[in-house]
Amino acid sequence: MTAAVFALAVALGGWLAVRPLLAGRAAWPHDPPDVRDDVTRAVSSLRDLEFARAAGTIAPADHARLRALLERSAFAAPRPARATAAPIRTIAGAALLAAVAAALVAVNLPREAGDRAPGTLITGSVPQLTPSVAALEAEAARSPRDLPTLLALADAYRDEGRTSDAVTTYQRVLTIERDNVPALNGLALILYQAGERGGALIAVDRVLALRPRDPDALFLKGLALYQSEDWRGAVEVWRVYLEAGEFHPAAPMVRPLYAEAARKLGR
Repeated sequence: MTAAVFALAVALGGWLAVRPLLAGRAAWPHDPPDVRDDVTRAVSSLRDLEFARAAGTIAPADHARLRALLERSAFAAPRPARATAAPIRTIAGAALLAAVAAALVAVNLPREAGDRAPGTLITGSVPQLTPSVAALEAEAARSPRDLPTLLALADAYRDEGRTSDAVTTYQRVLTIERDNVPALNGLALILYQAGERGGALIAVDRVLALRPRDPDALFLKGLALYQSEDWRGAVEVWRVYLEAGEFHPAAPMVRPLYAEAARKLGR
């Protein structure tokens, strides 16, 4: 009921706004023509005409005829602008659309906001974009060879600290697709965090053999070389990384480390 009253009030306000225009059929305003522009163009044309006459490139008769035309067009009184009717349909249509939009907001916003105290923020109305682990597990059970679901589940396990489950799921992906780059990168990261730097570099090198400019693999390999104080190797790898992964999440961290490695190398 409140929404209907609100929509009616908005529609009535729009009608009252356009009613004077409907009654009077007022002329839609026009910018008056600027006579100075016409005079400036005519003077310029006259000057060009005199140059043509002095250069002998125009006949005297043509010169006199064109000069008379230019003088008349420059100093003739401007024709009054014709008054046109105001765009009533456009204004009325805009008022109607505004009324409809306001009605939709009045109807839907309270339902979406729920029972909240005045002044509190509307939160929780946006659906969750990332599926939960339980949802991913259920989907993986229904489709055991669905690689995107398995990769998402492995990443979710890793983010929750369930490293053994993550490793098992990444290995499950690799049994389906031996050269799956996201699974290899995921395994490399887990191995590196667990202190298994050698195993991590084996997975990283396998990724780089498949995709030489992969940002995840380049980042991890450069980090391993940096922590091993292999400044030359870190600089060479991270130089490619900063070219290929300019917007990679780890790029802000890598830039100062790259600069430090280059300084220690003497570059």
